[in-house]
Amino acid sequence: MTSLAFTKGHGTENDFVLLFDERGELELTPDLVRYLCDRRAGIGADGVIRAVRSGALEAGKDFDESMWFMDYWNSDGTLSEMCGNGARVFGAFLERDGGVDARGGIIIGTRAGARTVTALGGGRYSVGMGTWRLGPEDGPSGVPAAFDSTVHAKGLNPARPALSVDVGNPHHVVALASPAELEGLDLTVAPSVAPTPPEGSNVEFAVTLGGEVIDGVAHGRVRMRVHERGSGETRSCGTGACAVALAVKLWAGPGGPDIWDVEVPGGLVTVRVMGDRTTLEGPAVLVANGVVTVP
Repeated sequence: MTSLAFTKGHGTENDFVLLFDERGELELTPDLVRYLCDRRAGIGADGVIRAVRSGALEAGKDFDESMWFMDYWNSDGTLSEMCGNGARVFGAFLERDGGVDARGGIIIGTRAGARTVTALGGGRYSVGMGTWRLGPEDGPSGVPAAFDSTVHAKGLNPARPALSVDVGNPHHVVALASPAELEGLDLTVAPSVAPTPPEGSNVEFAVTLGGEVIDGVAHGRVRMRVHERGSGETRSCGTGACAVALAVKLWAGPGGPDIWDVEVPGGLVTVRVMGDRTTLEGPAVLVANGVVTVP
């Protein structure tokens, strides 16, 4: 038996076990991740985030060795490229434990590339989410098709068309007709996507709720649920919120808003579309610190 210090945190109830391992001394394995994320036998979380310097990790070899790297693992012990909610929580974690001041923005490394996390005050953070792509990687250039795939989900009959969106990790977004349809989904069973994405996919189901003008700027509003590969249904998904905003903006046509307030079961996040990039804004909460006994 060994002991391991941890922090528990969440971003709109997408929750994480955070480990501070600056020099990469911890042997983080799929078995350990599954144990930490187990909601009955372990601490319980949607994933594990390790704070480590890029130079101490093979995945960080393309970054300056002193850069902080967000080593993100899904709850099933698989690696993931990026997590938008996790990046906000990571920023709060680094401010508290890593001596970082994120008010002017801090660049972190991820498996999806460099990302900038900025403290906005009041426990809120923004994350520059990098470039995005609508439609398949080998699809035709120009304006993407509104849909390029089909999703089967329990509680949704018949199957529905979907749009593939890449925001550093893969997503498929499905438009639903009403909040009742959204609530009727059973996401304890993983949706299936055709054609089958080779690396798996997060699948979002979205209902547009109109919009409003805030401080003279148009905001769209959309509600979503998500089944994340490697984690199942989660209370929120930051990259998924970006994927949903990009899809509904496309479906809205040329006059669609650039700012989308996205309702998730765990709260509200805001996505800003700026050319070929997006930013994600929302809260980050560090809930508790502790020491866990590891078998």
